[in-house]
Amino acid sequence: MKKILLTPILALFCVALAAQISPQEKQALLDFYTATAGEQWTQSWDINTPVEAWQGVTVENNKVTGISLLFNNVTGELPASIGNLVHLKTLELSFNNIKGSLPDALGNLKDLEILAFNGNALTGTIPASLGNLTRLKQLHLSSNKLTGTVPSEINNLGALETFNVFDNNLVGELPTKLASNRNLKELMIAKNSFTNTEQFSIVLMSNSGSLDLNKKTLVPSAKTVIAIETSDDN
Repeated sequence: MKKILLTPILALFCVALAAQISPQEKQALLDFYTATAGEQWTQSWDINTPVEAWQGVTVENNKVTGISLLFNNVTGELPASIGNLVHLKTLELSFNNIKGSLPDALGNLKDLEILAFNGNALTGTIPASLGNLTRLKQLHLSSNKLTGTVPSEINNLGALETFNVFDNNLVGELPTKLASNRNLKELMIAKNSFTNTEQFSIVLMSNSGSLDLNKKTLVPSAKTVIAIETSDDN
């Protein structure tokens, strides 16, 4: 009799142990692995093991909340299905060899707080869909080959603390509303061809700040420092 009573309890226990991420999220990870030559990564994934054991992947409550694969020989282009990892808080893929454009689907990742692609070979424009990431605190896109303008939708990122587009081929005007963001602590825009850096600095200074022309540093408050790096010819 005791054995009969224990059977459903054991069954429930086994179900709990078998809990895993959704098929959609796992497929998105597999798409990413395939599209970026995962077998050739410095530290690859054993896709026959649970996702929780995959290098650089963070899983919380059966949801993929982080991918961090710096200096890992990640190559190729990002698949659009990366936008199905809707619970991501961190996507850190800096210092690899990712090519092609940033997919518009990144705008689906509305829980993102850190998005970092420093030191890759990205081309194309910054997608306007990044303006959907209203929880984003850090945006790192330095040392790529991005072109075009910074989309005005970046103004929507009220939580943004770091905006780093250093060393790209960006042109046009910076969204001036970005300069009024009181959460912004780091602004790195040198080695581009922006046309309104002086106007942008004026807006920053009017935001209860002061500008040191020698150090190119703006101090909006006692606890916040925004480092403005501009090209010498701007």
